[in-house]
Amino acid sequence: MRHNRAVNHLGRKSGHRKAMLANMASSLILKKRITTTEAKAKALKPYVEPLITKSKEDTTHSRRIVFSYLKDKEATAELFRTVAPKVADRPGGYLRILHTGFRGGDAAEMVLVELVDFNEAALAAGKTQAKKTTRRSRAKKAEAPAETAETVEAAPAAEVPAAE
Repeated sequence: MRHNRAVNHLGRKSGHRKAMLANMASSLILKKRITTTEAKAKALKPYVEPLITKSKEDTTHSRRIVFSYLKDKEATAELFRTVAPKVADRPGGYLRILHTGFRGGDAAEMVLVELVDFNEAALAAGKTQAKKTTRRSRAKKAEAPAETAETVEAAPAAEVPAAE
């Protein structure tokens, strides 16, 4: 039984697990999205999100703490230069996990892990969906019928010269 065992050990010793999570976190920060198994993604989320929160405050102390987890100079620089300013106003939830299906060899659940504010396709879709329509009828504005009457009167006049 696994009573009171909070950490998923992922079938690895602690040193291997810490190195794997550090490498996955560095890859995620540098590439903005990675594909992995669901278990690894769920273990990665509580590993990376506190680092992103820590990177919002750009001090030497916070840089050293983040570097001690990531162990990669380029990933630390990328986190503080580009990721932190973009997520500065977000109160948490920096990662998105999207299920992509099952792996062919062992049928493991595969997921796509990405930084939320760096998915241009989702951001563009969010902007286009800002104008939502409703199926309910709304009360017409007073000026809307007047505009339609003007356009109806103007339309036949435009068609007459074109016919001649």
